[in-house]
Order: sequence, then structure tokens, then C-alpha cells
Amino acid sequence: MAEKVKAKIENSLTVLLVSDLEKSKIYYQDVVGCEVTDFWAVRDDFGLGFKLIQAEDINDIKPNKGTWNTYAYVENFQSLDALYEEFISNGAIIDSEPIISEFEWGSWKEFSIKDLDGYSIGFGSAKKE
Repeated sequence: MAEKVKAKIENSLTVLLVSDLEKSKIYYQDVVGCEVTDFWAVRDDFGLGFKLIQAEDINDIKPNKGTWNTYAYVENFQSLDALYEEFISNGAIIDSEPIISEFEWGSWKEFSIKDLDGYSIGFGSAKKE
């Protein structure tokens, strides 16, 4: 029997229904640092990517409760701290400030921001010695 070949997925993005597409595009561009087009809001060559879609009904906008809507991994603590400072200076809505959690395998640091509709975007990194 022939070995099954799996196709490689290059990137993924999160699809978000938003209440005001134009305001969301500005937030993702000016605050999150994304390149925004009519189709995408992406940063760092799709390291972080979104498809923003205007909701027909505001009741369809349902951010996750108690957890992130998307999560991005960052290279190291230094880069994570720089990203947090960038977001602060850009006027981001801070969902949770940076915290460090200790595990048997090492340290993990994370924080999160929210967008204008309350979607939570988490960012985290492992401490590299």
C-alpha cells in the first residue's frame, strides 16, 4: 500500500465578523500593525492573519468567552515585550497584561489585546536560554 502524502499548510488566518468593517480595518492597520487590503489584515508575512467580514446582524458577532479568539506565538521574551510596547504605544485595548507561568519544561510569557468588537488576540513565547 502506498504511503499517504500530506499536503503542507503554509498559513492560516482567523475569520472575524465585525460590526464596522472600516473602523476594524483602521484598528488592525494602525494598532495591530497589519497590512490591510479589501480581503486581509495580515502581519509579518501571514504570521498573524485575519479575514474581516462585515456582519449583517450585530448579534452574529460572538467573541469567545473566557479565552482567545486567536493566538500567535512570538520568537522570544524580548520580542514579546517589544510587541507589547508597540501595542501600548499604538493605543491597543489591553485584555491581559504580560504574565509569566512556570512549567516543568520552562517559562511561558503571554498577554492579549482586544479589537473593537471584543475579539481577544493572545500572544505568547517560551523563554529561550
